Amino acid sequence: MTRSLPSRTSISAMMTSFTLILLLIGFVTSAPAQSFQVLHDFTFGLDGAEPWATVTVDQGGNLYGTTIYGGANNRGTVFKVAHHGSGWVFSPLYSFTTSDGQFTEAPLAIGPDGTLFGTTVYGGAAGIGTIYNVRPQSNPCRGVLCYWTEAVLHSFTGQPDGSAPGYGALVFNSAGNAYGTTTYGGVNDGGVVFELARSQQGWTESVAYSLSDLSTGTNPYGGVIFDGAGNLYGAASSAGGNGTGAVYELSPSESGWIGMFLYTFPVRDPSAGSAPYGGVIFDALGNLYGTTTAGGANGVGAIYELTPSGGGWMESVLYSFTGSYPGPKYGLAMDAAGNLYGTTFQGGAHQLGNVFRLSPSNGQWIYTDLHDFTGGGDGGFPLGGVAIDANGNLFGTTEIGGMTSSDCTEGCGVVWEITP
Repeated sequence: MTRSLPSRTSISAMMTSFTLILLLIGFVTSAPAQSFQVLHDFTFGLDGAEPWATVTVDQGGNLYGTTIYGGANNRGTVFKVAHHGSGWVFSPLYSFTTSDGQFTEAPLAIGPDGTLFGTTVYGGAAGIGTIYNVRPQSNPCRGVLCYWTEAVLHSFTGQPDGSAPGYGALVFNSAGNAYGTTTYGGVNDGGVVFELARSQQGWTESVAYSLSDLSTGTNPYGGVIFDGAGNLYGAASSAGGNGTGAVYELSPSESGWIGMFLYTFPVRDPSAGSAPYGGVIFDALGNLYGTTTAGGANGVGAIYELTPSGGGWMESVLYSFTGSYPGPKYGLAMDAAGNLYGTTFQGGAHQLGNVFRLSPSNGQWIYTDLHDFTGGGDGGFPLGGVAIDANGNLFGTTEIGGMTSSDCTEGCGVVWEITP
């Protein structure tokens, strides 16, 4: 089973001319009194168009991300938004081609060597996704545009190695090997958890575990995370007759990884949530948090917590979304104080998405709507989640909005920041 390739009917196939000065010197001055600001408006030029995934923040507070369209080949881009004085400067790093990948739904991961790793849903040798690496050129760049080099580390083939990686960023273990998920493929066609191992000969992909309705649930859109003991955790959007989705654990053993359900969302209790598309995150106490796109008290998704209890896990619904559209498709982010952050794609006052915070307070959780997107200059439809820097600033992207043109009648999307 594969996902159909989305199409964009509101833009033309021709690339727009792009002003280099606008691209590389598009500063945004700091605005201490303003909590929300746009850091970059995409133009469908060399900078790209329609960023679906959220951005990734490095230790210096610089942002890295990808777009679905635009670039030199209209197959999407990799970009950087870097601090420059009191503002920001945008730089394109790479333009995808059909052969090396297309449709980057997952955030980038910064590897142990400081270079960027990511996945694509389509493209590659079989057209069903790739794992790639983007790094600076080996020779110092002396030009205005300093493109990075890209290498395809693996092209998925469907069976047994998986197909169509989803929304989850790759994670690295202490040995420098990367782990991620595919939504489909594998021996059960329910997706896989894969390992990308590095050796002197390069990178080799192997299937750590083929997901199954009998042990873990299937079709994981989110990625996986490690605990301190080296176990992996993730969420499966479907669980067959066992439930309407599941959270699973993979434990390493001498004979390979062992998969097991941690929690299945009950078929007979929709209020508990269903269809968890995003992944899970840990807090400092070892509790897990995630989102569902359906279920909850109002049938349109929920934020849940899983707490270890009596050898199992107990679920608590922390918040049920309201409105007419499904809940978050990406997972959550947590700050140092234990507050949870995320986005909805079509929630908020204008049904064009919003950014929210869920804060613990005296045994309860308080929901705060931080920003409602209007579809105008501030953007609209934030498909990706939230990234947080060391100072607690929030960053993300939107699919539409920003500057409009003949190629982007609704805008090509923006990179945004919310300051505390």
